[in-house]
Amino acid sequence: MQSYQLSISGVEVSFRAQADPQDVEHARAYVEKEAERLKGGGGLQSKDKLLALLALGVAYDLLQLQQRLQAAEDRIESLLKRIEQAT
Repeated sequence: MQSYQLSISGVEVSFRAQADPQDVEHARAYVEKEAERLKGGGGLQSKDKLLALLALGVAYDLLQLQQRLQAAEDRIESLLKRIEQAT
């Protein structure tokens, strides 16, 4: 298990994970980009609020991707049934 120490929008985060370092860096960069986008809109006054909005945004993105994946899996299953019925 690898130890990581990151800074995201000025917040220091330390953790251990079995994740690939490149994947961790991609995740950090994504969160940092989203933080900058949120800060650019103005109105954010605390890091706590920023981090809460980031968490909600990432959770929303994840849920959208899960729904798209489920829809694709359902479509594939439907197509496979049609192929089986045709043969």
